[in-house]
Amino acid sequence: MHNEERMTGPRRVRITGTGSALPSRVITNAEVAAMLGEPLDALADDAGNIVERRWCAFDESTADLAEAAAHAALESAQLQPAQIDLLIVATDTPEFVTPSTAVVVQGRLAMSHAVAFDVNAGGAGFVAAVDLAWTYLRADMRFTRVLVVGVSAMSRYLDVHDHRTVCVVADGAGAVLLEAFESVPGKPMDGVLATALVTDGRRSHDMGIFAGGARTPITKAVLEAGLQNTLRVTAQFPGALESQAWHALTSQVLAGAHATADEVQWLLWSQFANSAVDEGLHAAGIATDRVHNVRDRHGYTGAAGLPIALDDLARSGRLSDGALVLGVEHGVGLAMGAFALRWHTTARQAAE
Repeated sequence: MHNEERMTGPRRVRITGTGSALPSRVITNAEVAAMLGEPLDALADDAGNIVERRWCAFDESTADLAEAAAHAALESAQLQPAQIDLLIVATDTPEFVTPSTAVVVQGRLAMSHAVAFDVNAGGAGFVAAVDLAWTYLRADMRFTRVLVVGVSAMSRYLDVHDHRTVCVVADGAGAVLLEAFESVPGKPMDGVLATALVTDGRRSHDMGIFAGGARTPITKAVLEAGLQNTLRVTAQFPGALESQAWHALTSQVLAGAHATADEVQWLLWSQFANSAVDEGLHAAGIATDRVHNVRDRHGYTGAAGLPIALDDLARSGRLSDGALVLGVEHGVGLAMGAFALRWHTTARQAAE
């Protein structure tokens, strides 16, 4: 672990760098329609407003995307790999069953001081990893800088004839660099202000890849059947419950941040389907014009969607100091997560 900067007082945690990476292979709606053998118009509820999505090429994989996004975030933060104390990779499509994808990326980037491990909370994995990073940085003086990567290569597990998944699912990676700073008495709080996580394991069979683990190892029979080894939606999460969960989660995280919905300047969300989003926004009291959405260009990228959107927003120049940003993720499990942060441009970033 790297201890070049020791702090003794209360700490706050800021995002000091962002990065993202997308596969080279672009999949258009026309290609998806050809795979399914029907016009995409008939699947509008699933496809939403997605115009195209990216899938990994034959020679691309989870670790490749994670490495590229991590490298971009390090460049954005103007830091070297050896300055990182902890690397957390959030993914449900790991490079291998074992070792962890984080270990692979740590080795590739020569993060000589970094501890590394994976987190799997489905599409809510990035927020779960940010929550962990925030906790480490505030509570453990051994850690000053944590790199969090959300990455998905779910196209590897698609049944290209299943309209419920093939229209929506895409690959990508996003990363953020979180750093601890000493709090300054009398100054308004910035950085990560609050997080909230929700799990409902009663819905653990609603969607998933149910072979390849210890319960159902990959066998010739499993591969020939072609069902359990590919992504499957087995039950639709009720829309009313989804919007209620959205409202409860956003209310919880805003209360933790001592903020109101009216103060939210940017909302970033990760959502498999569009159906409950407008209802959730209405219930939370957040206007749709505050949503920064990259789903139309990139599809649903699981734990990568939120950090990809944050990187896109940060690089657009529209993310001003003091802006209240709310991030919300929804993943299989059922798992949900949210965070609230006030953006702060560090001296290194301002010097770019």
